[in-house]
Amino acid sequence: PTEPCSPQEHGLDFQRLLDASTYKEMFRQDMIRWGEEKRRTDPGFFCRAAVEGALQPVWVVSDTRRLSDVEWFRDAYGHVVQTVRVVATEETRKRRNWVFVTGVDDAESECGLDQGVAFDWVITNDGDEVALGEQLEMLVQSLHRSL
Repeated sequence: PTEPCSPQEHGLDFQRLLDASTYKEMFRQDMIRWGEEKRRTDPGFFCRAAVEGALQPVWVVSDTRRLSDVEWFRDAYGHVVQTVRVVATEETRKRRNWVFVTGVDDAESECGLDQGVAFDWVITNDGDEVALGEQLEMLVQSLHRSL
């Protein structure tokens, strides 16, 4: 595919796009290009879509990709926003079958938050389930205290 795509517009298998399969990789650059077009015309497009019609005291918004996304949530929800970054070493990522692809993994959609954001929480996920659980428990306890 060479034109921008969304799963709905092009009859793609949405569930298969959620995993790390070869199927996803075939469409990844086109999905990124489509997303960039949407953001250029309306930087809050995806953020508004994520929160549309939902009301709850705590939001967990996973996988923001750009500073503009973080800024949108901070502008919309103010001091209640808690930013969380999940990190893993490159060695761990490779063990999970990640392979760097030039033009994709160095694009803003993949590394746009690597600099310029002071995260409230940084969670390390290198395969140690106990350590991950402890970090997540601290985060959950903090969220409960803020309710």
